[in-house]
Amino acid sequence: MTEPQITLYRLQACPYCERVVRTLNRFGLEYESRYIEPMHSERNVVKRVSGARSVPAIVDRETGVTMSESANIVEYLEGTYGDAATDGGRAADDAATDGGRAADEGGA
Repeated sequence: MTEPQITLYRLQACPYCERVVRTLNRFGLEYESRYIEPMHSERNVVKRVSGARSVPAIVDRETGVTMSESANIVEYLEGTYGDAATDGGRAADDAATDGGRAADEGGA
């Protein structure tokens, strides 16, 4: 089994982190969640990865992008994996042929 291409550094019950999670799920992207220390001064893991202690932060090994701040991450994901992406509509086609993934998003 291969490692997901995206790693999301996040906090429990963080609304900004959940915004990124919803976007990742909307595009059907596999990702690994890494929960970090709630104390800002102890977020050394995310600082080593992204250069800042803020969350959410992502590392996308597919594109080599590392970034933080939920608005920036959502914009990046939409531009890279969304309908507007220059992938010829791959994300939209995948969602249309993935019978049931959209139904899974509406639950819990």
